[in-house]
Amino acid sequence: MEIKDKKNDDILEKLVHINRITKVVKGGRRFGFSALVVVGNQAGKIGIAHAKAKQVPDAIKKANETARRRLIHIPLREGRTIHHDVYAKDGAGKIILRSASKGTGIIAGGPVRAVCEVLGIKDIVAKSMGTSNPHNMIRATMKALSKQNSPKYISTIRNKKISDIIEKRG
Repeated sequence: MEIKDKKNDDILEKLVHINRITKVVKGGRRFGFSALVVVGNQAGKIGIAHAKAKQVPDAIKKANETARRRLIHIPLREGRTIHHDVYAKDGAGKIILRSASKGTGIIAGGPVRAVCEVLGIKDIVAKSMGTSNPHNMIRATMKALSKQNSPKYISTIRNKKISDIIEKRG
């Protein structure tokens, strides 16, 4: 489910997962809903959030607002893929993200695909192992994305030129 917001058109919102929560009380069952949402500007900024409410639209709205407040920047190579292959683990969720050549597309499943789309990644190969739980998969993906370093960052740490760090492709 894609939603373009009216007040801030450059941010794309994607609903990843809705969960129905049941609380058993004296009179019967009370239902609540939780929503997992990813938002991004398709140019390197992304935010994720999880929110709960009595109605589905309220849960989605709450999650979207929280995700917008938690936007972080992820460096991308040529604005279309990640800089290098990376592995991360969160709970039982393990994920491998591999940079891909131009024209590959997003080869990823479910929640990982949503993260890549809102982030603006166009070419990537991703493999998730261990769990299909969207919460763990998204957290592992975010961990992996934040673990990667751009050549610019590495060059400043090592006091070298960017050209010394980037391998020449031929």
